[in-house]
Amino acid sequence: MTERSKHIALWLLVGFSIVTLSAPTIVIIGASLTAGKIIAFPPEGLSLKWYAQIATASDLRAAFLRSLYVAGVCTLIAAPAGTLAGVALAKYRLRFQKTLQIYLLLPFTIPLIGSGVGLMLVFGAGGILGSLWPIGLACCAINLPFMIWAVAGSVNALDPDLENAAANCGAPPVQTFFAVTLPAVMPGVITGALLMFILALNEFLVSLLLVDARIVTLPVQIYNSIRSIITPDLAAISAVFVVVAGIAIALLDRLVGLDIFLKSK
Repeated sequence: MTERSKHIALWLLVGFSIVTLSAPTIVIIGASLTAGKIIAFPPEGLSLKWYAQIATASDLRAAFLRSLYVAGVCTLIAAPAGTLAGVALAKYRLRFQKTLQIYLLLPFTIPLIGSGVGLMLVFGAGGILGSLWPIGLACCAINLPFMIWAVAGSVNALDPDLENAAANCGAPPVQTFFAVTLPAVMPGVITGALLMFILALNEFLVSLLLVDARIVTLPVQIYNSIRSIITPDLAAISAVFVVVAGIAIALLDRLVGLDIFLKSK
């Protein structure tokens, strides 16, 4: 195979991947703009009436606010816990380090349904099942490895001479951490926090097991709606989620740069 044919084959593969990944987003955005009463692609005319409808739907608005609350609780817990754990794992030799490394693989090895059922039993025994904040705690417990990885990636890029210089100047460990270490790893902290927020905002299966009919989050509300009929307003909600994710990526690129994000992964 010549160099030119390899180049063409590579770009064909890249183009196929882009089309495959973009097709669902294009279809859902197009379907949300339909002027008809049933979801269809290509859309039957163009209209923004479905966006106006979800903006005035009190049940969807309340479910979205609950999802924001859950994502906020998850992020507030994960940011300090993941930062401290990431720094500890990257800088120190811990006694149970291999066990902790195995724990970091749990999101990829244990099905979410298993984690959700286990958390449901734990929260039920603790008498907190049916509240909203435990859902954020559950999302944090399941996705915390992503936060740890993001911070550990920044810690590995940290020059140890900076901390040594602070110590030589008489700074105690706590002051060194807040004045030197934390600002240096802040890109990883921001990356992990945004990732935790997005994951918690979109979490469905665990939320489905932990909520009741009074406090459903937006993904569960969407699921309950499509069990009867799929209407264009659900496509509009999905399109809003796409826009929120795009804003988060743009914010991440502006704050820390996508190159740092990819390195932390």
